[in-house]
Amino acid sequence: MAALTAAMHLVCINQYGIFRDELYFLACGEHLDWGYVDQPPFVAAIAWIARHLGTSLLAMRILPVLAAAGLVALTGAMARRLGGGLFAQLLACLTALTAPFFISVGHFLSMNVFEPLFWMAMAYVAIAIFQGGNEKLWLLFGLFAGLGLENKHTTLFFGSSFVLAMLLTRQRRHFARPWIWLGGAVAAADFAPNALWEVRHHFATIELLRNIAHSNKNAPVDLVSFAAAQLLMIHPVNAVVWIAGLIWLFRREPYRVLAWTWVLCFAEFVVMKGKVYYLSPAYPMLLAAGSVAIEEWTAARARAWRYATVAIVAIAGAAIAPLTLPILPVETYIAYQKALHLEPPRTENHRFGPLPQQYADMFGWPEMTATVARVYASLPAADRARCMIFGQNYGEAGAIDWFGPRYGLPKAVSAHQNYFYWGPRNYDGSVAIVLNDDRQTLETIFGRVELAAHFEHPYSMPYEHFDIWICRDPKVDFQELYPKIKKWI
Repeated sequence: MAALTAAMHLVCINQYGIFRDELYFLACGEHLDWGYVDQPPFVAAIAWIARHLGTSLLAMRILPVLAAAGLVALTGAMARRLGGGLFAQLLACLTALTAPFFISVGHFLSMNVFEPLFWMAMAYVAIAIFQGGNEKLWLLFGLFAGLGLENKHTTLFFGSSFVLAMLLTRQRRHFARPWIWLGGAVAAADFAPNALWEVRHHFATIELLRNIAHSNKNAPVDLVSFAAAQLLMIHPVNAVVWIAGLIWLFRREPYRVLAWTWVLCFAEFVVMKGKVYYLSPAYPMLLAAGSVAIEEWTAARARAWRYATVAIVAIAGAAIAPLTLPILPVETYIAYQKALHLEPPRTENHRFGPLPQQYADMFGWPEMTATVARVYASLPAADRARCMIFGQNYGEAGAIDWFGPRYGLPKAVSAHQNYFYWGPRNYDGSVAIVLNDDRQTLETIFGRVELAAHFEHPYSMPYEHFDIWICRDPKVDFQELYPKIKKWI
């Protein structure tokens, strides 16, 4: 099942293009550090490895694909650890394989593909300990927790929910012994480099989160919308399995901690108005438990029940898969989505084109860079030598950085997210190619503003259809202006 997962992604690896966030992570991989404005360092380290594997999408995405396959295997292993036989393991793997969220994040490089692995590795170790395993395994639990924190800060929510859940059950007895505390110390030591980075940078991530909270960037979330999205994220058919798993876990004392962990994590994300997919990494443990529950329920019934269950999950998963994995050509996908009257839950407030944001952000970047390159080539040699290329967001800047070398373009400048920390380089702003801005704003900064080109792509996000300007004769010192245009949102 894990091999099938990997094959599914590899077949589609080149169907669409590079994703916006991948461009940013690759740029972060050129500036390795213990933290970034919008993420801990793990994904940048993975991007650094990807850069050294090659420039193809396969090189960039092979580690995410292996992580997606590993999650399927781990879900089956949890079912076995919980007492499941071959059917339970098969069903657990199949539900993890067909869950739309896991299919989606398994296709490209992001923190989200590694997060479920770290969370579920923690859960697997906890199950082993609750079954009477050596309590020194809390050290391994702490290692996975720390690595999870270095991957994505939302691991704090899963970890805090797990600790509170232990206090609500008989497993609180572990706090009377030293190994769980030593495991916490391991997690803290793992997380310390990123925590120190945050201190040195005046808690940049918290500033970013505050900016987002006071903006209209994210789609609104309430209890109803968050709960409804859970059914779509893991698949409505799979909901029968994970709900059965939640009940099964609640009814068994050694594992009740995991059920309470999910409930508390759900509550935390609703209260904090987290994005609807933030809870998704917690579902494999419920899918594993639910598969065991269904195996137990069908044990005394005709074998046809099991065949039917597997068939329904597989067919329903295959029907939804094209919405989260680029299996189909674009126009076929658009027609298929209209026929199903379904679209992925929106997590941000943007106007969409013909494709949902996940797919739209895979289009236009090479063409945009080529358009900028033509503008750059039109400049006199003396201007090119001092020309700055400025992108409004990390997608535009990341595309210039990734695709630009083939055209001889310099590295881009941006004030968005961690690009702000990489600064204006050595540019004085005397000649600038500015992407995605308007004449009125630019004329307050530059004496001469010339419309050089317009870019748009039929499948990209509408906000990436923009004018490209050549600007000269700055009215202000760009090195002094730059700190004032920070864009953390």
